[in-house]
Formats: sequence, C-alpha cells, structure tokens
Amino acid sequence: MLRRLTFALCLALTPLALHAQEAEPDPALLVADTVVVTPDERLIAEGNVEALYDGTRIWARRITYVSETDSLIIEGPIRIDDGESVVILADAAELDSDLENGLLGGARMVLDQQLQLAAVQLARVEGRYTQLSKVTVTSCQICGPKGVPLWSIRARRAIHDEEAQQLYFDGATFRVLDVPVMYIPRLRLPDPTLERARGFLFPSIRTTTELGSGIKLPYFIPLGDHADLTVTPYLSQETRTLELRYRQAFVNGDIELNGALTRDTVLPDETRAYLFGEGVFDLGNRYDLSFNFEVTSDESYLSEYDYSGKDRLDSEVSLSRTTRNTNLLAELVHYNTLRDNELNSTQPTIIPDLRYERRYQMTNGLGGELRLGLLGHSHIRYSESDVRGRDVSRAGAEATWLNQWTFGTGLQMAAQAGLALDQFSTGDDTTVTDVDNSVTPSAALTFRYPFLRSAGGGARQLLEPVAQIGWVGGRDADVANDESTRQELDEGNLLSLSRFPAEDRRERGLASVLGLRFLHKAASGWEAGLAVGRVYRSTRNDDFTATSGLDNAASDWLFATHFRNTDGLYIQSRTLWDEQGEVSKSAARGAWSNDRIDLGASFILLPADTDEDRDEKVAEWTFDGSYRFNRHWTVSGDAQYDIADNRAVEAGLGLAYRNECIEAAFTADRTFADSSNLDPFTTYGLTVTLKGFSTGGDAGSYSRTCKQ
Repeated sequence: MLRRLTFALCLALTPLALHAQEAEPDPALLVADTVVVTPDERLIAEGNVEALYDGTRIWARRITYVSETDSLIIEGPIRIDDGESVVILADAAELDSDLENGLLGGARMVLDQQLQLAAVQLARVEGRYTQLSKVTVTSCQICGPKGVPLWSIRARRAIHDEEAQQLYFDGATFRVLDVPVMYIPRLRLPDPTLERARGFLFPSIRTTTELGSGIKLPYFIPLGDHADLTVTPYLSQETRTLELRYRQAFVNGDIELNGALTRDTVLPDETRAYLFGEGVFDLGNRYDLSFNFEVTSDESYLSEYDYSGKDRLDSEVSLSRTTRNTNLLAELVHYNTLRDNELNSTQPTIIPDLRYERRYQMTNGLGGELRLGLLGHSHIRYSESDVRGRDVSRAGAEATWLNQWTFGTGLQMAAQAGLALDQFSTGDDTTVTDVDNSVTPSAALTFRYPFLRSAGGGARQLLEPVAQIGWVGGRDADVANDESTRQELDEGNLLSLSRFPAEDRRERGLASVLGLRFLHKAASGWEAGLAVGRVYRSTRNDDFTATSGLDNAASDWLFATHFRNTDGLYIQSRTLWDEQGEVSKSAARGAWSNDRIDLGASFILLPADTDEDRDEKVAEWTFDGSYRFNRHWTVSGDAQYDIADNRAVEAGLGLAYRNECIEAAFTADRTFADSSNLDPFTTYGLTVTLKGFSTGGDAGSYSRTCKQ
C-alpha cells in the first residue's frame, strides 16, 4: 500500500485505455492514499483522492478507472472545480476519461460562489453543457435541513451553457419563501460570470402625485464588445414614456447618451422629450477633447420625471492640454435657461472662451518664474434690442514675474510684478463705448513669518502671520459688468490683486492685506485650524456688491475654520463680518462618516442684495445621511429647509435591505417648491433586485450567517 502516492499516471492510464500511440494534450495528476491496478485492468484510487486534468480538479472518496469503457466511476462525497467559477458537489458520478460527458447523482452546482443549483441528477455534455433535472435555483443562504430560501426558482429542467454563460429553464416556478408566485414555461437568465447579457433588467416601480403609479422595465441590448443600448418603457395611467441610454467605448475615449420620449396627461397635446449626451477623447500629445449637450422640450419635464434638477442647461465642447509648463483651454458653451423669470433671448447664451498660459524658469539675475498668458472671450445674446441684447467680446494678454525667498530668521518674502492688456468690443448697447481698452500694471510683496512649536503629548502647532502690500494701476475700460456680478472674499482670493471673478473688472490702487493662520494637530490625529484676514484699500470700488464683503475701502473680516478627527467628523465654515458685527455671508458644512454612519449638514446665509438679484434674505439648512443599523438594513434621508421663509423645500426618505440574494430599496421624495412651471409633487420608488445573476450583481458582503 502506498501512502499519499502521487500519480503522474496519465502515463499509466493511457496504455490501459489503449491510447498509447496518441499524445495527450495535458498530463493528468492523481493523488490518493491507496492506488491499486486490478487484473481486469481497472485502476482504483481510494482515500482522500484528488485528480487534476486539463484545468478540472476532482476530490472524492474513491475513483475507479475502467479501461474497457474508458470511463471513471466516482464515489462521494465529490467536489469538482471546473475552472475558477464553477463548483459541482455530488454523491456519485460516472464520467468519461476527458471529464466532458457523464452523469452525477444528488448533485449541486455553484456558479461564481453565488448561485446554487441543486438537482436530482446532473448530466455533463461535451464539456460545455450541464443539464440538471428537477432543479432548484437560489442564491440565498439556507439554514438547517428545514430551512427555506427567501426566493427560489424550481424547474423541471435547467441547462447551463458554460461557453455562452447562459441558464435555460423549462417549466420554471418562481417562489418566495417556498410559496409559488409565478409560473414561467421557458426562462433564460445570464449566469453570474457574464458581465453583459441581452435581456430584461430588474424592473422598478415609481409613483408620483402627477403621473400616478407606473413601472419601468429596462431591456439591455449589447452592440458588440464596446457598445450597448438600454431601452426602458415607463408605463402608468398618466404617461407612456420610452427611456433610452446608449454607451460606446472607443480606443481613445467614450460617449454616453441619455434621453426619453413621452406622451402624458400633463401636456396631452405635446410630445415631451429630453436628450443629454457627454463624451471625452484623448487626441494624443496630451490633448483632450470633451463635449456635453443638454436639451429638453419644456421647462418642467426634467423635474417631473426626475431626470435632472437643473434649471439652466449647458452644452459645451472643449479642447484642453496641460503639461508641466503650459495650459490650454478652448471651449464653446451654450446656455438654455429653464427659469420662469429669465428669457434666453436676453441672457448670455453663446459663450466662446480661450485661455493659454505658459511659464518659464528665469535663469538671469532676477531668477524666479515668468508666466505669459493669452485669453479671448465673448458672450452673445440672441436679442438685438439696446442694452438687453448686449454682446461683449474681449481679448487680453498678460505677463507676470514671480519669485520668493526665505531668510535665515525664517521670514519668507514673495514678490510679483505684472502687466495686463485688455481690449473690449461691445455691441447693442449705446450706454457704453463700442471699443475700449485698458492697461493694467501691478506689483506686490507678500510676507509670511511661520512659527512652529511642539506642544505636549506630541502635538504640533503652526502660527503664521501674513502681510501683503500691492498696487494695481490703470483704469477699467468702459464696458458693462456682465461677468463679475458675483464677488466674494474667501481664503482663495485673500492675497489676490483682483478679487473679481473675471477680467472685465480689476481692483485698482494701493491695497494691503493682513492675515493670520493657526493650525493645531494633535498626536491622536485630530486637527483644528483658523484663518483670519482683512483687505485695506486706498479707495472703495463701487462695482463690488453690498454682501461681497469688499464694498468698502476696508473689507469685512474673513473668518474660516475647520476641524477634523480620526472618527470621521469634519466641520468647515466661512463667515464675513462687517465692522458693525453683522454677517455679510456665511456658509458651513459638517460631515460624519464611519462604517455605519454617513451624515452631513450644510448651512448658508445670504442677506438681501439687489445687486445680486436677491430681493430677500436666503437662509437654508440642508441635511443628508444614511445609517446602517445592522448588516442588512440601511435607512437614508435628506432635507432642505428654508429658514427665511419658514418652510420645507425638499425632503426624502429611503429604506434599503440587502443580503446575499436580494436587494430591495424604497424611496419617498417630496418637492415643496412652487413656481409657474412646477407644482409641488411627491415621488415614491420601489426597486427589487435578485442577486446571483449577471444583472443583479454580488452582495457577498451582506451575507447572512446561520445561527448554531
């Protein structure tokens, strides 16, 4: 008797099978406690038997090779691993020597460690097909001999096509908790190893106060290896809608189109539709081309059908290139407003924009860096009426030199000097000059003196005072303010020489900035910071709005804080305070995230400002979050509340259940906003997805465990 004998006995099997003259494609490997060759030319391997042939591995109690029939008789318990995604368990089996044909009794097949198929008998055909008789299919965990799966499919016969990665059922019954709920004479489903399969995806139910209760039933159509189309009929008492999604991947990019066609009772005499598209392409040599477009038939369609919450649509094509020393952006944007208080004819609608910047490292006596920039911009209105149809174009060039030094005392100094040339052309506006230009020289010195110290317990602290003195010369051109209508002092532009968002306006004259930054980082990992700053100018600028924080010669005080700890809590705030202690603007955001909780809250306060088209104060809270209160159940919610009007704007609630074999989600959303093109409405949604198939995905991390 041989103990754990390793058998490269394809060499022994082949003469027994009378194939000594034929070359085997792969050698076989057999390992067993005992291997015996009997007088009638049978090879018997017994005790902890393991066999490997052509990628298939078998574990069994006993394997008998019969040379007369060139077959294997296998006694269980048996486990067969056919590649990485198919596992077969059986009590007994009889297979040919190539393991491609045969019968297995009391068999269970597991696909991709997800889908279980239990059958009275399993037949292997040509190494490709597996036929199961009296089969039960589920991906649910079954606990105990009397346990029942949450869902299952019972069928008279099932065939698994391993090459096509498809499952075919005859006489199938869909069951919930072993109770029959649907009979399906013939059924085809993709197995879990197939990533893209033609067929129906899982439906979803949607109920709204305007459209009633309806169902969405998506159908997925692969178009070759690199494209697909999803067609989704959406049917209810009030609407007949066809939704479409098209995707295609190219060697150097991809595109996606989403759209819908609708006939409903909301606008019974009209065909409603929308189409959104986007794409990005790598053109080589670091050039990137991207585009997107957004069109809709009417103002309320996107909101009523929950396709988008946007109230201004933008379509854009852009070409960009970024290298270590250059940056190029050329884009063309088209806007379409859906707001009931705006007209597209009098809004800037067509906007071409070009920006190019290049930097050079200076090797002469000045040192530092030289930046050269070119820009071109236009915004065009459809209207040709005076003032309301104003069109503006501008072109500019700018050169800026920058350098910085650190002295032995720790003092840091940065210097910059620049010159900008801008020319403006205005049409359809008799209140300003048709063509005007401006020349803008500038210079600034910035000083920083960082103090670092180690506090107790390994904590570190930074205290950094900052001071800047700057000068900007020249004058603004005689051009209307179309681009710089919204200004705000913040940490990003505190040390800028101009805090207008566009080049049609620039701050002029002498100005200084005082600021202070403090940062504390504890040894345990939590961190807190504070930044304070203020701008002092020789003269005030009338183009700044009242709530920008910059409308006086001395700006409002800027306070910015943040806090972060290792438990996932993060808080950030920014507030502008004037000399009377009143808030010009304030915004805050807090978030807490860990394995079970994901919470967030935001606050914004904007006082009334007619220059920013805000006749009333805006004060709003928004909340969003989710809580996973056990392995399977997650509740989520969001809300937006208008403090100034003392009313809710939006609210939503979601409840989701996930385990290894099912995912169910229920959502309820209420929109309270009321306008001439949108009434308040409520939307309910229900989606149920069966796990274990290609269309359902894997939910292994949510798997249940059986109690002992």
